[in-house]
Amino acid sequence: MAAFGSVFMPRMALATFENNQWSKTQIVPTDSISLHPGAHVLHYSSTCFEGLKAFRHEDGSVHIFRMDQNIERFAQSSKLLSLPAVDKEQVSNMILDIVSEFASDVPVPPGSMYIRPTHIGTEPAVGKAASPSLTSMLYILLSPVGDYFAGGAHALRLLIDETGQRCASHMGMIKSGGNYASALAPTLEAKEKYKADQVLFCPNGYITETGAANFLLVDGNEIITKALDSSFLHGVTRSSILTIAKGLGMTVSEREVSVEELLERAAKPGVEAMLSGTAAVLTSVGTLIHNGQDVKVGSGEIGPIAQKLRQALNDIQWGKAPDTHHWLTKVTDR
Repeated sequence: MAAFGSVFMPRMALATFENNQWSKTQIVPTDSISLHPGAHVLHYSSTCFEGLKAFRHEDGSVHIFRMDQNIERFAQSSKLLSLPAVDKEQVSNMILDIVSEFASDVPVPPGSMYIRPTHIGTEPAVGKAASPSLTSMLYILLSPVGDYFAGGAHALRLLIDETGQRCASHMGMIKSGGNYASALAPTLEAKEKYKADQVLFCPNGYITETGAANFLLVDGNEIITKALDSSFLHGVTRSSILTIAKGLGMTVSEREVSVEELLERAAKPGVEAMLSGTAAVLTSVGTLIHNGQDVKVGSGEIGPIAQKLRQALNDIQWGKAPDTHHWLTKVTDR
């Protein structure tokens, strides 16, 4: 089977910003865009994106999960990168239009249609290192995906890094390509050196996030995670899991967590650590690597609470549980 996110639908929704206004949306071939080699995005990384999913329910209907939340974050990322302000209603219609066109291609669970809104600065001006792009392009790509762990999920190995950080601290809440690029080298080194799956960045000895996911800790009936600030991405899956946990009667603590506290708690029986994100949903962490030593988290295996929370989220996404939080947007033929 093709790697996650490597197959695309042949058409996408596209709009451009020029002369201080957004164009009408077009549906164009996916391979049809062209950029000037001097485009602002190629030199000064004026780019942001989102990742969300559409799911097929048993009755054949298609529903997008937490679209409003992703559009809000998309608008925020664009603003913080000084890209032209997006028209949230237009973005919403672009997503619905293109998903509607390919509704019959949305896979059945555990598959889904991955939706990738992207916004890039297009002004050809290499002299604008300290100025924003006055023109931009916004498009919505679709990619039908299977289960992220096609070979079977396993508890992850996480390297604790107390010296580096994923990205510049004021950039963390922006979903921008450069943030992912800056985490690549330490992640590849951790894989090679320690057979780690991810790096948990803990600048100054306090937990933030991994290269592509938020970190959560479960101790008894308490789920603990870093409080929101500008240094890390405000995950929509993270927010959903915390809401579900509260609904199940768990105590949610959003606060600073030190590496010292994490290692202390990890050694206790029944403790679980997990990563949350759109692609992998919720994945158990079985081992922490600290100062070259393996530290087992709880049983070291996939944890029962992670499975329970993941299943509760999937049940809402797949239409098997009531959508009491109004997280789903139904896609109708347009």
